[in-house]
Amino acid sequence: MTPEVKQAYAQVESGIRGIGKSITEIQQGLRKAERKIEADARARIKALRADARAHLPALQARRREVARTLGHLATAAEGSWHDVKQSADSLLADARVTAASVIERFRKALAS
Repeated sequence: MTPEVKQAYAQVESGIRGIGKSITEIQQGLRKAERKIEADARARIKALRADARAHLPALQARRREVARTLGHLATAAEGSWHDVKQSADSLLADARVTAASVIERFRKALAS
């Protein structure tokens, strides 16, 4: 081989080695990124579990409180549930009429 061919061949081999090194660096970087993402995900899951464990007793206590309150109301109200329901229905009907009136006024104002 002529010296020019040998030099060109050496440059090509050098380029191939450089590409090989780049591939190795990319693979190492990907593995490092995967490990970091996995570690971050594990930490986030751990924090979410801890947060859930912290809120769970309060939610359970609230549920027990509501159940007790409902039991007390049922005992206290006995025959007056019908009256309570009628009053609530009346209040809700009034609220619906008021809401519909306000919505209609807004619609008219927007149309003008």
